[in-house]
Amino acid sequence: MSHLLVGRAEDAEEPIVNATQKLRAAGQSLWLDNITRKLVESGTLARYARELSITGLTSNPTIFDHAISKSQDYDGAIRDKVKAGRAGEALFFELAIEDLTRAADLFRPIHDATDGVDGWVSLEVSPLLAYDTAKTIAQAKELHARAGRPNLFIKIPGTPQGLPAIEEAIFAGVPINVTLLFSRGHYVAAADAYLRGVERRIAAGLSPNVRSVASIFISRWDKAVAGGVPRELHDRLGIAIAMRAYRAYRNVLDSDRFQRLANAGARPQRLLFASTGTKDPEASDVLYVKSLAAPNTINTMPEATLLAFADHGEVGPPLATDGGDADEQLARFARAGVDVSALAAQLQSEGAKSFADSWNDLLASIASKCEALNKGK
Repeated sequence: MSHLLVGRAEDAEEPIVNATQKLRAAGQSLWLDNITRKLVESGTLARYARELSITGLTSNPTIFDHAISKSQDYDGAIRDKVKAGRAGEALFFELAIEDLTRAADLFRPIHDATDGVDGWVSLEVSPLLAYDTAKTIAQAKELHARAGRPNLFIKIPGTPQGLPAIEEAIFAGVPINVTLLFSRGHYVAAADAYLRGVERRIAAGLSPNVRSVASIFISRWDKAVAGGVPRELHDRLGIAIAMRAYRAYRNVLDSDRFQRLANAGARPQRLLFASTGTKDPEASDVLYVKSLAAPNTINTMPEATLLAFADHGEVGPPLATDGGDADEQLARFARAGVDVSALAAQLQSEGAKSFADSWNDLLASIASKCEALNKGK
């Protein structure tokens, strides 16, 4: 599995001076969970890549809603697109693709140097399609073709309806970031969908080298049980969930099923830790970065978390491949009345609704801007 390792210390040309560089040297990819036009055009993203070891980024409807509604950075582009007859979802995807293709080009040297392991950006299908398999497949194919970048993932939620869409997209050769995973069970289902897509490609005589990541959300677990469990269990559930998912990830990589596919040229679907910004004001602002160091994985983090980790973070011991004390910790939560399976389903449903709400807010913001810019032309 040596092709998975990136950012090894002995390969670095510059001395390791901060925690982000140490984490990357330990084999974990650091991605930024943010995208704005200003971030790209100002050179800030390039600086983060150069100085803070950022090797990719993720986006979601909430991020784009904040970027577009809370700034004037997109006003000129919106005005031009309105004149060209664009509106609503079509207008948004043009804006998003413009931002993400620029970011993809910035990370392209990393993508090429790692043979496609790293250097990715992500664009999500409409959250309104989270429970519509056929339309998700169609939009995933369309968006990837429009972007025209080999290092752009299309994000599809790991809902029951999303899983067959993931399989079909992989079979079609579309790289996929599986989002809204909240448990080991969610991860295993996403991994199975990915492997089925790869198996179908091999059976059809196609290249099995279609990349994917599986994004498991962490901090929302602790927010969900805050105040409902004993004090000594505060801010421990998300990490335990991550540890158990990491054990499942390593089991997939070591399985006979994946090894047979690897012999045919397939590549691993990498595990990505998402929602790693600390939500508890009394906890460390780098809790989910320090605690989730693991080679051959990705941690995508908000900008504030990235800067905090570079400033005062420490790289914790690597996650145990056997899950460490995850089962013991989860047993303690069970005794405290937490039904992990039920809560995972609830969090996925709430996450899908939250992204759909942000999507509707985003389209409303664009419509409002279109109207205001039209009046002020």
